Amino acid sequence: MPTFNQIGITQIKPLHRASCHCGGVVLELALPRGVEDPRRCNCSICRRRGAICASVPLSGLRVVQGEDLLTLYQFNTHTARHYFCKICGVYTHHLRRSDPGVFAYNVGCLEGVNPFDLGEVPCSDGIHHVSDRKQGGALQ
Repeated sequence: MPTFNQIGITQIKPLHRASCHCGGVVLELALPRGVEDPRRCNCSICRRRGAICASVPLSGLRVVQGEDLLTLYQFNTHTARHYFCKICGVYTHHLRRSDPGVFAYNVGCLEGVNPFDLGEVPCSDGIHHVSDRKQGGALQ
């Protein structure tokens, strides 16, 4: 699991801010060990949004501005909760289906971070998500 305490020229702070494109939504992320386990995903929504995500515990993400500007999108099992700024449309974070004890956040929203500086980023197999696999004719 790769960890980045610095991405490009940006030092990742223990409490780092993230924001959408218009600046209406601002998050504060507890990143004491930096950006941990950055990844892409090949599920239907992630393929379309193209973001690099990393995770923080639920207690490690706080909306400090613009909670009223966040809009929620859910699909399929309606377990994951994907949040977007309703003004600029940028995906900021989501409650993960595979681990509801953590949020995934958009690394590209971290202030001062260029996600392309991460280089090659591993891809999770969201197409074959464990919650979508049939066992004995029924969803697990």
